[in-house]
Amino acid sequence: MISEKMTERLNGQIALEGYASFLYLSMACWCDFQGLAGCAAFMHRQSAEERMHMLKIVHYLNEVGGRAIVPAIAQPPADQESADQMFKAVYAHEQKVTKSIHELINLANAENDYATLNFLQWYVAEQREEEALMRGLLDRIQLIGDSPMRLYYIDKEVDAINQAAANAAAAEKAG
Repeated sequence: MISEKMTERLNGQIALEGYASFLYLSMACWCDFQGLAGCAAFMHRQSAEERMHMLKIVHYLNEVGGRAIVPAIAQPPADQESADQMFKAVYAHEQKVTKSIHELINLANAENDYATLNFLQWYVAEQREEEALMRGLLDRIQLIGDSPMRLYYIDKEVDAINQAAANAAAAEKAG
């Protein structure tokens, strides 16, 4: 049986993942408004992924006898300073999520909660991938520099990531 403390903390993680989903959806809307179709598609995909992360915890809690609580989600900012700042904010948020996952792992270790410890390992790997993706994207944005066509090139770089993700999903589905 899962502890009350772990249930409470996992419900906190549900709220964090839910906020990430809404934050990234808000960023997608901003990108659409700015005409950054590649960035918008990327952020829509990120939003859907964060929702899946949230639901995974909901299902886990319900499965192990805890009670998942659907949180109120704070409204994320509607505007972004720039595409650069938006991706920096995404990276910072992913780092915050990673820290929270690590805190959950520490609690699971302290409570000898091996089921939750095992469950959280997926999130450890996922957060490593998310942070690496964002760092790589920020590196590409920095390489683009301050050209007059900066937003166009950023959008193209992000769209290339979208295409790679779509190809990987199609390959996984095929085989």
